[in-house]
Amino acid sequence: MSAVAPRARARRRARRAPNGAVPRRLALGGGAAAAGSLHRLRAEFERYYARALPSAAIVPRRLHAAIRYSALSPGKRVRALLALTACESVGGDWRRALPAAVAVECVHAFSLVHDDLPAMDDDDWRRGRITTHKKYGEAMGVLAGDALLAFAFEELGRLAEHGVPAPRALQAVRVLARASGSEQLVGGQVLDLEAEGRRATGPRVRAIHRRKTGALIAAAMVLGGIAGGGTAERLEALERIGRELGLAFQIHDDLLNRRSSLSRLGKRAGTDDQRGKATFPRAVGEERARREAQRLFRAAIGRIVGFGPRATRLARLAVAVAERER
Repeated sequence: MSAVAPRARARRRARRAPNGAVPRRLALGGGAAAAGSLHRLRAEFERYYARALPSAAIVPRRLHAAIRYSALSPGKRVRALLALTACESVGGDWRRALPAAVAVECVHAFSLVHDDLPAMDDDDWRRGRITTHKKYGEAMGVLAGDALLAFAFEELGRLAEHGVPAPRALQAVRVLARASGSEQLVGGQVLDLEAEGRRATGPRVRAIHRRKTGALIAAAMVLGGIAGGGTAERLEALERIGRELGLAFQIHDDLLNRRSSLSRLGKRAGTDDQRGKATFPRAVGEERARREAQRLFRAAIGRIVGFGPRATRLARLAVAVAERER
């Protein structure tokens, strides 16, 4: 029997699976054991992350306390885990991608701190705690976000210390810089602000979500692939998967914002509709938005399964993202 046939059947089964997930025996690679493996990976990352960030004892202490408060708040660490498991999926040791994982988490934390500011979304709660500017003041919120963005690139520069060749480390810097900048993440925030109170359309919402959320998720996966020594073809595949996952992730987030609660979501629910945000449910309706998220999750997870056994933890992570409730 051809070695390609089982893989092709796996992709077909992934596309038929309900709720945007692949069958568990394919994606999870051992059920609870695989889930536990992801938990252990996250714990390893959390330890490295806490050590990498500047100590709150360093002057100016209030700034560094705000940085650590923002970065180490109890988030899901999806982007960091995507970087680590993408590194594994191309045959690399996940430890080589640790600086990249820290870098994408710092960029994400910067974006959340600034997103919550009064001039932006003016939110009081994030990840079950009061937002950085509410705890430390608006000026310190701006500066903590600025410092997190700068620190992301300082940390990314440590890839070489983890065995990543210098040309690949430079490639990683370019990838993250583009994903964080005016044409992607920051540009997506601008489009999001400009769309408030206007009629939401599918194309408009896709343009926002692909930049504001999808770009950094795709970058996380590409950074992992770069650190792991992936080929250009494999990096391109990881970027495509990341774009699909990122759009699905944000559509799912739009749906959670409508139906969840502060205690479950960690931030106030219903705020998107109150502000007239351009969300997918508002543009096309909840049912169609749910179907689109499921379609994108299935497509992304099916592609991951096609990577083979080395992508088991990446597949398990993608399923967890599809099934999340916060």
